[in-house]
Amino acid sequence: MIKRVTLLLFILLVFWGCEEAEQQNTDIRIFIPNARLPIDGNGYYHMTLLEGSWQTLHRISGWTADQDTMATWGTYVGWHSSHYWVLGDTLGYIINRGLTDDLIYVSYDTTYITGFDGMEVPTVNSSSRSNSSGEVNTMFAPVWSMRGDTVDVTARYTNPAYSEDEYEYYVFKIVLD
Repeated sequence: MIKRVTLLLFILLVFWGCEEAEQQNTDIRIFIPNARLPIDGNGYYHMTLLEGSWQTLHRISGWTADQDTMATWGTYVGWHSSHYWVLGDTLGYIINRGLTDDLIYVSYDTTYITGFDGMEVPTVNSSSRSNSSGEVNTMFAPVWSMRGDTVDVTARYTNPAYSEDEYEYYVFKIVLD
């Protein structure tokens, strides 16, 4: 009798556990975009570049939620931009400074960081994961020479509960004013 009850409980637990695992795999994820920019009647976002500055930084956000609109943690969001810029042969420089015997700061050497000629720099960071509130962020950093262009920034997100990669897309169209 005890063996039958134990066997019955074991079978019930196995089927209940399989049902629970199946429910996790049907967890649908949604992405709620927030470019944090003004939008026009055509659905294009507008970003004003900083005059006199080579590059303008802007944070693009979004939230991931499940089908019950509960925040989802750990959702991968990949970001891609239609625009990039190319580095020259010098990335920048380091100025070595020190103190004289009279405790006056002086610059005694400048080291140029070279060897980056032709490297492509994307205008958006490549990936992020949602935090416990479901929020994701990336930095968008167009340069002044892109003024007047319309940039497509794509957010590609997936559900970590699925074993295969299933992606959804959202495209921000940003006009650089």
